[in-house]
Amino acid sequence: MKRFDVVGFGALNVDELFKVSRIAGAEEESFVLDHSETCGGSAANTMVGLARLGAHVGFIGKVGDDKEGRTLLEGFTKENVDTNGTKVARNGRSGKVMGFVDNDGQRALYIDPGVNDEINSDDVDSDYVLNTSFLHLSSFVGEKSFDTQKNLIDRFAKKVKISLDPGALYARAGLSKLKSIIENTFVTMPNAVELRLLTGEREFRTGAELLINHGVKVVAVKLGNKGCYVTNGKESFLVEPFQVEVLDTTGAGDAFDAGFIYGLLSGRGLRECARIGNFVASRCIMTMGARTSLPTLKDLKTMKQA
Repeated sequence: MKRFDVVGFGALNVDELFKVSRIAGAEEESFVLDHSETCGGSAANTMVGLARLGAHVGFIGKVGDDKEGRTLLEGFTKENVDTNGTKVARNGRSGKVMGFVDNDGQRALYIDPGVNDEINSDDVDSDYVLNTSFLHLSSFVGEKSFDTQKNLIDRFAKKVKISLDPGALYARAGLSKLKSIIENTFVTMPNAVELRLLTGEREFRTGAELLINHGVKVVAVKLGNKGCYVTNGKESFLVEPFQVEVLDTTGAGDAFDAGFIYGLLSGRGLRECARIGNFVASRCIMTMGARTSLPTLKDLKTMKQA
């Protein structure tokens, strides 16, 4: 087995996205302008982003033996993401997400996790995990798959670098529940809201410093249209975003993760890793869907002119 640069471990979902006039609240109405159906899942999107940049990547996850499951696996194969770590469940349905995106690119998501929440330690091949430089984690809705991630980190954190995008689901759980994961994480990439939920700190620099003090080596905070903030406790940078027209922010954070991890794999400094992350994210948000316009390595060469 060829060694991986990164193996992802997270939920796999078919994303059904609706472009709407506005995000409706309770007792309100809106109307649909457009509709698309794509493959998704946070860590899965990041692996596709890395594969397009030339990284050798694989994935640990679970799908149902159904149309959606076949679509998800075919999507990986098309993007050169190895699927030998992804299990097909005999029973149960594949994960789905229904998303509503307004004219400003903001979104509301509804998750039906399906068999994503049924991953146990027997589903994970130890050799698959040990055969990578980075293990990239994203969140699950259910406890079983979360516990499997924690057990995996307890076993392999000293042999594999852990990267984490907590998402709102894990961030809401707080530091106490994520303690064993955070203490063994090399790089974590929350957005500003997730960082506040996770640490209780309102100022992102203070929240990032708290995570560094808990053992994280690198913290990259995604700040939306303000770019990102990155620190390793010794040096810190606030890095401006690339100015583009925003159509859909779905997957922007996952795209940033791909660019940032690619920078780490390439031996770049923190500022350059952040700039690559911002560039990949900027290309993602220019079209509908989390993967549609993720850049290739050739596209990355245009970054210096952007």
